[in-house]
Amino acid sequence: MPKIIAAFGEVMMRLQVPGYDLLSQGNTLNYTFSGTGVNVISALSRYGHTGYLISRLPSNSLGDAAAAYLRKLGVDSTFIHRGGNYLGMYFLENGFGARSSRVTYSNRLESSFNTAPESEYDYANIASRIDAVHFCGITLAMNDGVRRHMKSLAQAVKEHGGTVIFDCNYRPSLWGEEGYTKAKPHYEDMLKLADIVIMNEKDALFTLGLETEKIEREDQLIDLIPVVAKRYHIQVIAGTHRAVNHNNTHTLRGFLFKNDHFVFSDELTFSVYDRIGAGDAFASGIIHGEMEGLNPNQTVQFAAVAGMLAHTVSGDTPMASEADILRAMTESVGDVER
Repeated sequence: MPKIIAAFGEVMMRLQVPGYDLLSQGNTLNYTFSGTGVNVISALSRYGHTGYLISRLPSNSLGDAAAAYLRKLGVDSTFIHRGGNYLGMYFLENGFGARSSRVTYSNRLESSFNTAPESEYDYANIASRIDAVHFCGITLAMNDGVRRHMKSLAQAVKEHGGTVIFDCNYRPSLWGEEGYTKAKPHYEDMLKLADIVIMNEKDALFTLGLETEKIEREDQLIDLIPVVAKRYHIQVIAGTHRAVNHNNTHTLRGFLFKNDHFVFSDELTFSVYDRIGAGDAFASGIIHGEMEGLNPNQTVQFAAVAGMLAHTVSGDTPMASEADILRAMTESVGDVER
């Protein structure tokens, strides 16, 4: 049964150099609007849920353009406020071969979302109207005001019996020097409130400071994730392992830990057109499976294929419908649809 799901997060303008050029080479930029919350909620809307974004856009033509773009994605704007003057931006240079993709943020801390006053959002009203809410570690890195909004809203949703989802999404460039030390108490606050968490063993090792004697990534995962689930009373933990292959393809494998048991998706190998936002597609698949009551094997396979398909379209935002994902799970990928 479809649910009413919200995401709390910033809308950003993505400015991309065409093709695989560097900023220093290009002289044109293509723009779209995105953000983790935008990506997750638009994907869930495509799966049949009602998706709200809780955010704040500037009161100018840039905010109007972002609002129009969100409507096109099927995002409900009921909880999107208007105020302030700026929209956060980032510049994307697509990687190729040995050169990684690069994201450069601009004007982010001054954005309308990140300067929203304490009284901006009616937490209780929002919590009473939704079944679940999604938060992201990228948002958690912004400032103390944003962190207070996140924790207050998460607490309100818990009090109303809703589901709290937290994607760890740690970004070293956003936390600065001694970032793990700064981030840990805020991550712990969110984990204590969360029912569904997107993370892997790196978050447990570095952000939470847990230890293991295991060397291989999967062994570390199996060792540490149950510890996190027990310590913070988390119902579901899911995430991915990715490998970048020598022929410019990627291999992705998802996992889900629930009821003291791990399940893994098939290993999926595919060519990459645009990698940004693929993690949000995986997260949306996990949320969809949990909200729909799918079994863990179905959920993690659905999420992994959603992540794979997100690599095949331009832009951050996943564009696959539930039918597209189910088809890719059962049919040959790459055939012409007739």
